[in-house]
Amino acid sequence: MNPVGALGPFIAMTMDDAPEKRRNIALRAAIVSGAILAGCAAVGAFIFKFYGITIPALKIAGGVLLFFVGFDMINARPSRTKQTEEEQSEGVLKPDVAVFPLGIPLLSGPGSIVSVFMLADKANTFERHAAIYLAIVLVSVISWLSLREAHRIVKLMGQIGINVMSRLMGVMLAAIAVQFIIDGLRAAFPSH
Repeated sequence: MNPVGALGPFIAMTMDDAPEKRRNIALRAAIVSGAILAGCAAVGAFIFKFYGITIPALKIAGGVLLFFVGFDMINARPSRTKQTEEEQSEGVLKPDVAVFPLGIPLLSGPGSIVSVFMLADKANTFERHAAIYLAIVLVSVISWLSLREAHRIVKLMGQIGINVMSRLMGVMLAAIAVQFIIDGLRAAFPSH
């Protein structure tokens, strides 16, 4: 999830709304994205089995997706995997943008969904499953606080500061993506 990357679109979509409505939209968007990710964590194993998806295949595909999201973040531009121009303009025109495009795909996009699938698959104890859900809750709270204070954050950091932060997060995400691909290739083609 990239709450910093969602600040610009959030401000653009809620510019004419009253502060109370903006806070309400921020809360609902965070709840929707958290619920989507928690649902993915809960049913990830079933989806793998139902479609016959192997973990190496998911790691490679997820790594490629995450890399493109990270690459877009490094270039400080909205991710093409998250929303199209039509989706963005529709979001500006909609009276309620909390579910779409804020909750999904801006906060809980393909990268975060794939990450949750992979983490849930690795979790083989109650404590690890609990840690995943706790992380989802914490990131959702951070997203809510970021969106709730979006106007202040943008004034404080400025557009350049937001771009720098987004680029740093993009580098980290690209590195995680490359590691996913390496792990997937190792698992798919083990060397004996």
